[in-house]
Amino acid sequence: MDIRRVLASAPRKHDLGPERPLLTPWGEALDPASVRSEHPHPQFAREAFTSLNGWWDYAIVPVGACPTLRQPERFDGRILVPFSPEALLSGVGRQLAPDELLWYVRRVPRPTLREGDRCLLHFEAVDFACACCVNGRVVGTHEGAYLPFAFDITEALTATDGEAALAWQQGGDFVVALAVRDPSDTGVQLRGKQRLERGGIWYTAQSGIWQPVWMEVVPERSIEAVALRPDCDQELLVADVDVRGASGLLRLYVSDGDGVQVGSVAVAVEEGAVPEGADPAGPARRRVRLTVPVPRPRRWSPDDPHLYDLTLRYGSDAVHSYTAFRTVEVAPDAHGVFRFLLNGEPLLLRGVLDQGYWSDGLMTAPSDEALAFDIQAMREAGFNMLRKHLKVEADRWYYHCDRLGMLVWQDMVNGGGAYGSWETSFRPTLWRGSWGDYDDCDPEHQAKLGAGSERYRDQWRRACRATVDHLRNHPSVVCWVLFNEGWGQFDAALATEAVRRADPTRVVDAVSGWYDQGCGDFLSVHNYFRKLKVYADGAALRGRAAERGGRAFAISEFGGATFRVEDHSAFAESYGYDSFDDLSAWRAAVRRTLEEAAALEGDGLAGYVYTQLSDVEEEVNGILTYDRRVNKLKEEAHGICDG
Repeated sequence: MDIRRVLASAPRKHDLGPERPLLTPWGEALDPASVRSEHPHPQFAREAFTSLNGWWDYAIVPVGACPTLRQPERFDGRILVPFSPEALLSGVGRQLAPDELLWYVRRVPRPTLREGDRCLLHFEAVDFACACCVNGRVVGTHEGAYLPFAFDITEALTATDGEAALAWQQGGDFVVALAVRDPSDTGVQLRGKQRLERGGIWYTAQSGIWQPVWMEVVPERSIEAVALRPDCDQELLVADVDVRGASGLLRLYVSDGDGVQVGSVAVAVEEGAVPEGADPAGPARRRVRLTVPVPRPRRWSPDDPHLYDLTLRYGSDAVHSYTAFRTVEVAPDAHGVFRFLLNGEPLLLRGVLDQGYWSDGLMTAPSDEALAFDIQAMREAGFNMLRKHLKVEADRWYYHCDRLGMLVWQDMVNGGGAYGSWETSFRPTLWRGSWGDYDDCDPEHQAKLGAGSERYRDQWRRACRATVDHLRNHPSVVCWVLFNEGWGQFDAALATEAVRRADPTRVVDAVSGWYDQGCGDFLSVHNYFRKLKVYADGAALRGRAAERGGRAFAISEFGGATFRVEDHSAFAESYGYDSFDDLSAWRAAVRRTLEEAAALEGDGLAGYVYTQLSDVEEEVNGILTYDRRVNKLKEEAHGICDG
């Protein structure tokens, strides 16, 4: 064990000092009139939609100041949506406290609605709990910081009460008001890396709207959702489509990337199964299964990220999407060693940890181009996988991974109560033997891991399933990572089985770091302080791992060498495990570490995840600087604007 690195990594309270405001190139060139204006969901896109990003009025008031959810009469200023008030690009620069409400208010031109049309107001992510009012009427509430949701605001737009009438008299606009509360780490909700007291590996807590807001009008007969299941072996595309409204003809067209149609199907929708969670007494909503033969499908891979374009039509509604054919599994190779297999062939996963933080937008990328830049930069650096760490990213990020050929290991977001430092850090760091003897079904152990609250555990289960449903159509997503370093960990074996039932097409990393429960497809360890090696998997001989024949070995975090680039770092101080003052020495050390990891493939290593893609606040162990202007690994240390 490298004691020097262990001591350098120890959590410490210290004054970070003043933060340097750092603009990314995209933040510097940002136009508030067109910020993040692309369609948020390329896999479920109608041609007509209205972006509501841009300037909104905002006010921060004490909780209880607006008991009837009436919007405040005075505002503190304007906020640039979709950036949280804590982010530089929001124009606010203010931390929301747990005992405060954040109000957003904006006037929106009223859309044209034909008979039977519905108007949907979409929020891609709001942290944490919110209530939405349209023309003074509450149209919905939501809890959960990382996943998209929508409200049907049709009735509020067509009302004839005093509030609505007044809105029409003032120019035909309607008023959207959103009230948000975020307890951050004083609560037990899912929060990832956010903390009110930031520092080290914990980052600025942020609140409110932090992903795009948009609106669309859909016809009475409409397509509600689609779940895609491409089957390479059977040469079929199976699509479960939820539709709403009267009976009609549902059509699906499949085209190759060059626009040549390769298959189609049409089904008369008369009756079908009611989708899970739908109200049987509500508006007519049915699930219909479509099956389209796709002869000799071209398989998706990092070297050939081939996508098939899809068009769904139901009445006057048309939705554009895409899919890809590929298989994913963990299975033994010709020598009996368990490997990660893509399309039946072993593939060494060369991954990098991706926190998804930006110097000017925090968790919000300043532009769509910025999302793609990170992915392309890591491809050019030789990586074929990104581990999206403790965050669900904007849906367009996964789209860029799909089209660019970047594999994704997707973390579930953690939360819960306070994490015991001894249990989640010191004990597993000092004694590797402790990794396999900590039962996460034990209530006492759950409490020490921050998972003692049933409210948290229930929220995690629901969010885990919702994350699988939300991202299941993306071919780039190949693995679900359930728990990280014990944070909020509980019942990992049961969670693994639940995820397998929900999605049998991907592999599962149940426990990344330590406190392995003998489940999942990987023995997945973090190794920052010891010589890199492949460990024997004792758990593969017992329990659920034995039932599946064995598991692959992955080093799911390692590295972390730091180099602070002057003028491109947020703070004068830096945090990391192994600090370098010379860029050439840092670069040589990183490359040597990556080579050591890759050399373990012959010993049975299935994949690795290097820490990390970019600097974040005082943690300067990134390949890219926090402002994305310097790529430290390139021989000529320059960024996209500096050289």
